[in-house]
Amino acid sequence: MAAAFAAQAVAALLPDVPLLIAATTVSLATEGVLYKWQRGVLSLFAKAHADTIVRQVVRDLLLVVALLRLGEQDRETVYAPLVAGLLVCYALHCAIQAVSVLVRRTRTLPVVTRNIDASALRLSPAPSVLLRRPGQRLLVFGLPATAGLLAGTPGDRPVYAAAGIALSLVLGLTGLGALLLRLLPGRRPADEQEVLEWFDAWLAAYRPTAGLYFSGGAASAYQANMWLEPLAGLEGRPVIILRERFMVQKIAATDIPIVCLPKVSTLMRLEHSTLQVLIHPSNSGKTSQVLRIPTIRHTFVNHGESDKLSSCNPYAKAYDEVWVAGPAARERYALAEVGVEDKDVVETGRPQLDGVLPYAGPPTGPWTTVLYAPTWEGWDGNPGNTSVIAAGENLVRALLADPGVRLLYKPHPLTGSVDPRAGAADLRIRELIRAANRERETRPSDGAELARRTAELDRLTTSVFRSGADTVERMLVQSAPEPGRAEAVARATAAWEEAYWASLPAGEHQIVTDARPALYSCFNVADLLISDVSSVISDFLASEKPYAVANTSGLSEEAFRTAFPTVVAATVLTPDAAGVPDLLETVRHPERDELAEARAELKLRLLGPAEPTSQERFNEAVRALSAEARDHRARVTERLAAVPGQRTGAEVPTAQR
Repeated sequence: MAAAFAAQAVAALLPDVPLLIAATTVSLATEGVLYKWQRGVLSLFAKAHADTIVRQVVRDLLLVVALLRLGEQDRETVYAPLVAGLLVCYALHCAIQAVSVLVRRTRTLPVVTRNIDASALRLSPAPSVLLRRPGQRLLVFGLPATAGLLAGTPGDRPVYAAAGIALSLVLGLTGLGALLLRLLPGRRPADEQEVLEWFDAWLAAYRPTAGLYFSGGAASAYQANMWLEPLAGLEGRPVIILRERFMVQKIAATDIPIVCLPKVSTLMRLEHSTLQVLIHPSNSGKTSQVLRIPTIRHTFVNHGESDKLSSCNPYAKAYDEVWVAGPAARERYALAEVGVEDKDVVETGRPQLDGVLPYAGPPTGPWTTVLYAPTWEGWDGNPGNTSVIAAGENLVRALLADPGVRLLYKPHPLTGSVDPRAGAADLRIRELIRAANRERETRPSDGAELARRTAELDRLTTSVFRSGADTVERMLVQSAPEPGRAEAVARATAAWEEAYWASLPAGEHQIVTDARPALYSCFNVADLLISDVSSVISDFLASEKPYAVANTSGLSEEAFRTAFPTVVAATVLTPDAAGVPDLLETVRHPERDELAEARAELKLRLLGPAEPTSQERFNEAVRALSAEARDHRARVTERLAAVPGQRTGAEVPTAQR
C-alpha cells in the first residue's frame, strides 16, 4: 500500500501515465485485499491517522495533480468543477455517515429478544452493510470518480473524470436517500418508550415464574448453555435474562424466551413482574445489579463443581441459596468458610447428567475409547490446574502407542487464553493425533447419513440471516418458535449423535472442538476418562466408568488425594504417563479394577442419590424458592399497605392516595 502511494506520487509529479495507472490500480486492489483478508492492517493505518478517507483523498488528489501536470496551462476553469465535484463527494460521504449513525441509534432497542413475537415493534431488515461501514462505502462509491480521473489522464480528457465523479455523486445521493427514508416515523422501529411499554405488556401476558440470568464474555456462553435443558424441564414459564447483546446469538437452540436487558434501568422493570426465581450459573460484575431486585429470589448453581477454590467463591454468599449437586459440595462450602451458611445450601444433583449412560462393562469391540479432556490453566497460575503443559504430550503419546486405543481429545475452550505455553502444548498434541491418524489404517465410513442428520438439525437449530443483519433484523427472524420445535430438536440431536459416532472411520482418533458432539455425548462413547481436577470428573462419575486424573501439582499421590476428594476413586497419573498401560489393562479387564466400589460411593457423595432424579430435585428446589419469594412479596405488600402514601408495587388508585 505504501509503495503504491509513493509510486503514484512520483508518477503524478513527473508525470508518467503508465506508472500512474499501474500504481493507482495496485493501490485500489490492495484496499480490496486488505478489507477481505487483513482487517488488522487497516486498523494499523487508522491508528497512524491514515484511514480510508485520508487514503482516498490522497489517491484522488494525486490524480488531479497528474491531470494538471499533463494538461495545458491556465485550465483552472476546466479542473475547478472536477475538484468541486470531488469535494461534494466527500461531503456526501460525511452526510451518509451522520445519517447512518442516526439510523443505527433508532435500531438500537433497549430490549433485544429471541423466541418472542416482537413484530409490534415495527421490526425491519437492516440497511445495506455498504451504507453502515464508512470505509467500504467510500471505496465503492468513490471508485467511479477515481476510475474516471484515471481514465482521463492519458490524452488529457477531463470529460471522463467528470463522468466518473457524476456517477459517484449519484451513488452517494442514492445511499443518502435510502437512509433518510428509514428515519421517517412509519419506517423506523418503535422508540425507547414504546419498546419499554411493549416489554411490560409482554411480561404481564407471559407471566414468567423462573429464569436463568447470565452475563459474560463470548467464550463463556457454554456456562449458560449447559443449564438450558434443566430450565426447559421446569414447571411454569421459564425465561432467560441476558445483559450483552452479542450473547443473544451465543445461546444454543432453545424454545425458552430470551430477553436481553443491557441497561440497569430496564433490568429493574423485572421487579414488578411475576418473576420469582433467578438461577445464576456464573458470577460477573453485572450480577450485583440484578441482586438489587428484592422481589426475586436468587440462587447460584455454578457451571460445574470441582475441588478447585473457584467452586467455593465468596461471592456465593450474596445469593439467597446455593444449589449444589451432593453432600461433597456442601462440605466443601463449610470447609472453605467463605460465608455461605449451611441452611442456604440445597442439594439438587446435576440435572444435565440424567442423560449420561451408566457403565455397561468393558469394551466389547476392537477399540478402547479414551476421552482426554483437560481443563484450562486458570487465573491463579497454579501448575496443577491443567495437565496440558506438563503432562499432555506424554499422556497422548502413551495412549497413541497402544494399538487398541481410540483417542478423543477435547480441550477446554479457554486453553491457552492465559498461559501461552498451554496453547502451544495444545497445538503439539493436535499434531501428534493427526500424525497418528496418518499412520493408522482406518476403514472409511459412509457419511451420507451424517450429512442428512446434520442438515436436519441445522434446519431446526440455526437461523439464517442476511449478511450484515443487525439485532433488530435478528429479532424479526427469530420470532416465536413453532409448537413442538423443542421435541423435534431433541429427537434430531439424538439422531445426529448416533449418526456422528457411526460415521467415524473405525479406530480413527478425534480432536473434538466444535459445539457438537457435546461433552456428555463423548462420555457415553468413552470407556475411560483422563482429565484434571475439574467439574469434568465430577460429571463423568455419573456413569461410574473408570477415570484417571493427572497429578501435575507437585504433591505426592497421598497428599494429592487428600487435597482433592474427587480424586479418591481415580487412578492418579504422573506427568511422565508411566501408569497409562496398567490403567488401560484395568479398563479392559474389570476384575483388575479395584476402584469400582469407590467410584459408586464417590458418585453418591458428589452427585447425590439416583432417586428422585436430579431434574425432579431441581424442580422441587425451584418450587420451594418460588414459594418463599411469593410469601416475601405478600408480607412486604401487607406492611406497605399499612403505611399511608406507600406504593406496593402496583399503581395506587387516586382515591386512596
